Parts: sequence; C-alpha cells; structure tokens
Amino acid sequence: MGGFFGAVSKNDCILDVFFGTDYHSHLGTRRAGMAAYNPTDGFQREIHNIENSPFRTKFEDTLEEMHGNSCIGIISDSDPQPMLIRSNLGTYAICTIGVINNAKELIDSFLSFSGGHFGAMSGGRINNTELVAALINQKSDFCEGIRFAQKQIDGTASILILKEDGSLLAARDKLGRLPVLIGKREDGYCVSFESFAYYKLGYENYKELGPGEIVSLTADSCEVVSPANNEMKICAFLWSYYGYPTSVYEGINVECMRTRNGEIMAAFERDSGNLPDVDFVCGVPDSGTPHAIGYANESRIAFARPFIKYTPTWPRSFMPQNQQERNRVAKMKLVPIHDLIEGKKLLFVDDSIVRGTQLRETVDFLYENGAKEVHIRSACPPIMYGCKYLNFSRSNSDLDLIARQTIRELEGEAGDKYIEEYSDPTTERGKNLRKAICQKLHFASLEYQSIENLIKAIGLPKENICTYCWNGKG
Repeated sequence: MGGFFGAVSKNDCILDVFFGTDYHSHLGTRRAGMAAYNPTDGFQREIHNIENSPFRTKFEDTLEEMHGNSCIGIISDSDPQPMLIRSNLGTYAICTIGVINNAKELIDSFLSFSGGHFGAMSGGRINNTELVAALINQKSDFCEGIRFAQKQIDGTASILILKEDGSLLAARDKLGRLPVLIGKREDGYCVSFESFAYYKLGYENYKELGPGEIVSLTADSCEVVSPANNEMKICAFLWSYYGYPTSVYEGINVECMRTRNGEIMAAFERDSGNLPDVDFVCGVPDSGTPHAIGYANESRIAFARPFIKYTPTWPRSFMPQNQQERNRVAKMKLVPIHDLIEGKKLLFVDDSIVRGTQLRETVDFLYENGAKEVHIRSACPPIMYGCKYLNFSRSNSDLDLIARQTIRELEGEAGDKYIEEYSDPTTERGKNLRKAICQKLHFASLEYQSIENLIKAIGLPKENICTYCWNGKG
C-alpha cells in the first residue's frame, strides 16, 4: 500500500508536507520520499528506507535542507519514489499509489516502438512510477497523458505530480478504489490520501476527487482539468482494516463504520439466537477494537482488554522482514492482564482473518494464560481471493489464505466451485469451513460478517464498493 501528501502555498510548505506525509506511516513500512521545488534551487528530492527507522527520524534533516512553496511526499511499500523525470512535457516529480498488473506488457510495448529505455532495479524489475511517467509522456500534455496512463493500466494508480512551474496535478485512480482529498487553507491547497493529515495542519475540507478526476493546484486555485468518471469501486477494506480511525472517505468516518459494523454483527447473532455465552467481548488491537466495542454495546456483554500491545520499542514500522521473526515479535508484544483472562470465556473481534498465523498465536497465548474459551468473530467475510487491485493484501497464491486453504483440504480443487456456499454460514459447506478453521486455529467458535451487512455498515451503494477479496467481484 502507500499514501501521499502534497502542498502548494504562498509560503514555504516543507514542514506541512513533512507532517502530512508522516501521518501516512500506517500505510507503508518500506520506503518514503519527498520532492520540492523553488525557482532558485529547482527540484530537490530525498528518498530513504524506513524499514528499521520511522519517517520522522529519516527526514528530520530534510527540514533544514529542502525549501519550496510546493512539495510532495509519499510513504511507499513498493518502489522508491518520488521519481524525477525529464521529458517532452518538461521536468517534474511524480509519485503513485496502487498496483500495475500488466506492467510487463506495457514495458514491452513501450520499448518496442520508442527506442527508449528504463532504469532497471535489482532483478531487472522496473519502477512502476517510472512506467506511469513513460505512459504519461507519450501524450502532448499532462492531462491527456494521465488519462492515457489510467486507461492503459490494468490495476490501480493514483498519481501526484509536481511540475516545474510549482503547481501540482493530482489524479484519483480510474475506479476510485483509493481516496484522494483536497484541503484548503488561506495560503494554499494540499492533496492527501488521509483526510486527518491536513486537519491537523489547519486545512479545511475542500473536495474529494471522484474516480479518475484530475485537478491542478496552485496557491490560489484548485481547477478541475478532467471530470470524474461515473463508475466507482472503492475498497471496502479502507473502513474494515487499513484506513486510519480518524479518516473520512466518501463522507464516512472509519471509526464510526467499525463501531456500527460490530453492532450489526452482534444484532444478527442475537436475533438468530447464536449470541455466545462469554464473560467479555474484546478486540484484536488495533483495528479490531472499534468493531468489538460496537459488538459489546449491542450485545450488552462487557468490553475488556485482556492483553495490551507493547509498542514503544516495536511499533509497526520496526517489524523485521523475516516472517519467523515477525511472528516472534508479534507474540512478544502481547502483555497479558491475568485478572481478565484466567478462567474467562472471551470473544475476540478481529478486522479480518487472512492467513490466520498470528491470530492462532494470539489464541494460544490466551489459553496459555488461563482462558477457558476463546471465540473469534471476523469483522468481514472469509477472504477468498488475494487482492489484485491494490497491494495491501496481495498473496503469492490464493491458497495462502486460510479460507481457501481449508476449502482445498476439505474438498480438493472441486471445492473452488462452491466458494459462495462456503462463505454462507447457513449451508453445510459453510458450517464445515468454520468448524475446520476452529479446529486448525484452536477457536471455540468462529463467525464472519456477511458481505451484505458489511456494506450496510459502510453505508454506500453496493455497486460502488469493491468486494473482490470475498466474492471475486471487483
């Protein structure tokens, strides 16, 4: 995943972009970068690896070295960016968020007719942001080039460009799977993935870009240079999992949606007579907690926190790259409160269940500390497909997913024809899936939120929400 932030102002805006970009650190843990422009120094750029040190630490010196009334920044889990590009459209800085599924085809096509080249990274791979720039540069102006790039890309690409006249161009991806918002202050404008990133800097909401919409920003104006498309497929996981609690997308706050989602889950179980007999409702921190609060409020079962995550020395950005070490660190972070665990029947709500590895570690940890029962509720449906539109939940194989893996164990390849049945808790296959996962991950019981109720909790029309991870319908 990743997130970007940019600003153009009548004053130096480097500090704004420093803080605004830092507020996107929950979206990526690998690389970060900033690029600025002023007429005296031209373009300035810094890119750092943030795998073992947070954005703030790596970029503090940048505040003294970089100057400009226009600047862009990005947190990225993929390629180093922003890229500095010199082309027929002039010199500019560019950063992108998303994933390009047909990168090889686009690269081969470009090289076959252009006589140009790309800078290759380790293993010969091409920086996707440079590829986007190459597509844009095939046209005679930026707006036409961005529209061309969006049309050619199979996947998702939100684009932020800093031009050599100091203006910014911001484009939301063609189906609006990710948000792009504009903030306004008396001295200029900003563009951001996360809305709260600019609230804290004194900006007010100006507009949220529609799918495929392109705007040009100067210190004095925000001009729509290409209108929004009619079709939208925004990612539901923004609210369920990776969006920050204080953010608002399409007018809907993340924390409020999660609480409402938990309430709907509890009401459904209560009305169907399946509300479990437990002592406490708890959330798997951090994103599972508001779902659990909603569940507790509606079920009238006390909410509790039987363990606390110790994060001062191991925040998310410091997680090691080795999976075995990641699992060990995840377990080391959990500090139990024995009075809330020993002899207790606990129900935990998690935002989702992807591979199930860490959740099993958590459940075993609770039993080791004296829990009598541990029930699990997932705030979204069973994940059946690795995301092909974004890179926040991408898997090498769908069989990495605990639900698909379990279906294959139950029924072999033939089970792939019955994914819809396995998602439905009222069918025999659905019951068998839940029972098998309970046995595998040591749950006392397991249930998932339904697609229909998740969409109800979000509050947008069903046709505007991407549900590919659950039903293969993007």
